[in-house]
Amino acid sequence: MSRTSTVERRTAETNIQATLTLDGSGQAVVQTGIGFFDHMLSLWAKHGLFDLTLTAEGDLYIDGHHTVEDTGIVLGKALAQAVGDKAGIRRYGTAFVPMDEALVQVSLDLSGRPFLHYEVDTRVERIGSFDTELTEEFLRAFADNAGITLHVMLLHGKNGHHIIEALFKALGRALDEATRKDERIVGVLSTKGSL
Repeated sequence: MSRTSTVERRTAETNIQATLTLDGSGQAVVQTGIGFFDHMLSLWAKHGLFDLTLTAEGDLYIDGHHTVEDTGIVLGKALAQAVGDKAGIRRYGTAFVPMDEALVQVSLDLSGRPFLHYEVDTRVERIGSFDTELTEEFLRAFADNAGITLHVMLLHGKNGHHIIEALFKALGRALDEATRKDERIVGVLSTKGSL
């Protein structure tokens, strides 16, 4: 059974379509109009071994906030739909990813209880046309709409590009671990019987 979903979101500020396949090979075609953000989403898919097609048209003449946040909403909904009832998945994932001098840890639980702990100083305000404080806004929207308890911590690093790149790679790897099927798990991995 294919774990694939397609989500569309259209507002007065953005128009976004995404198709996500969890059991993919890391292929991504991403166009948001924000080059660095496209690069990060492509890295996320590559290191999570997801296939992702995403297009976003947003009010970039204002800034990137609506586009980045709404992309988080769409990808969160897409992940939740692709995971489905969560039967047989490992549920938890943790990844430490180095990028030169930077080291980022991402730990998450596909619990159905959205929460974000974000402890990252990106050191710079902008990378290309990307406002680095939008990284947290993306992650919050993503976690809220996917139902993820998400902890993201910078252990050390100085270069903003390296820090954010390590973060997106770690997010992909942790999600790959959490969404992976395990034949030993019958139903969902919870004594409550549901997530």
